Amino acid sequence: MNDSPTEPATESSGESAPAVEARVARWIRPAIRSLSAYSIPECGARIKLDAMENPYPWPGELVDGWLEALRRVSLNRYPDPDARTLKGRLRAAMGFPPGAAVLLGNGSDELIQMIVMAVAEPGRVVLAPEPTFAMYRLITRVAGLEYVGVPLGEGFSLDRAAMERAIDRHRPAVVFLAYPNNPTGNLFAPADLEAVIRRAPGLVVIDEAYAAFTAPEGGEAEATCLDRIERFENLVVLRTVSKMGLAGLRLGVLAGPQAWLAQIDKTRLPYNVNVLTQASAVFALEHWGVLRAQTARIRADRAVLYARLRAFPGIEVFPSRANFLLFRVPSGRADRIHGSLARSGVLIRNLSGAGGALADCLRVTVGTREENEAFLRALGEALGALDET
Repeated sequence: MNDSPTEPATESSGESAPAVEARVARWIRPAIRSLSAYSIPECGARIKLDAMENPYPWPGELVDGWLEALRRVSLNRYPDPDARTLKGRLRAAMGFPPGAAVLLGNGSDELIQMIVMAVAEPGRVVLAPEPTFAMYRLITRVAGLEYVGVPLGEGFSLDRAAMERAIDRHRPAVVFLAYPNNPTGNLFAPADLEAVIRRAPGLVVIDEAYAAFTAPEGGEAEATCLDRIERFENLVVLRTVSKMGLAGLRLGVLAGPQAWLAQIDKTRLPYNVNVLTQASAVFALEHWGVLRAQTARIRADRAVLYARLRAFPGIEVFPSRANFLLFRVPSGRADRIHGSLARSGVLIRNLSGAGGALADCLRVTVGTREENEAFLRALGEALGALDET
């Protein structure tokens, strides 16, 4: 059967804009055309505090060792499709349970996409509390599933009763829970997480992208659900190395029961983790202590930045166990403050346009101490300018 258009194809240079748009409208799914692509603003020379990146580069001696490791990589050969060496190093570094299977992706986003694709059937639902990571909704809609967002409770807590009602009503194939949550930065109560896992008929994905920053000040124990994988048959845990200083590698990690991961793995494209990423990540894991020391410094600087932000009149700052802080500015002023910061050379995230619980909210990544000071100065100037109008 021929699925080509009834009208003949024409050279693109000779087809009018309305004709191109008509052809696109005919063949691109309405659900796709209704979406907006994920927006990533250009940084330029500005201080970049909008993407939750580790602001610290590797020390020079590590860079030299890394480059030497890359010299031994054969670019003319495909990478190990199962990334066996890398998986072993990740197991040891992240403390995965011995019985858990491990699956790697080109960033957490690819793993989220693989999970949704694996369960995609007409009429099925993906559910998550909101506000949360925008890619859950976007990937779900691209895959043709229905997305249901359940509003968070007071103080951005997980509304257990509302989640249980939504689960009973929609019977979701997947529930996503970011822990800590993005963009709010808070951890949900463990008892609420377990209630959702028990109630869910399908898969529950705990997204621990910011796990490295959940340890209490001066401590090392992370808040994690990895120890629950062997207790719950429908639980998988998502991790990433991006927030610990390896964002450029695009490496996500999924741990969970073999029965689930064996099926999700069927949606993975061959060689999805390239040879340079594998070699670089293996090298980085050999120097895990350097990255953990940077993480500890970011946690300490987060506490300082939190206290300094709270000192500004009219600013409400929300406690965070991630490497960013969400704060609310005076009503109706978020766009002006965000624009003023950008003109001062500081780029943070404006979330106010989402409305609801995020109305008047901005989010700033914890940067270096110098970057944090530049942000605080620019914010003070922006607030001072508002007072003068």
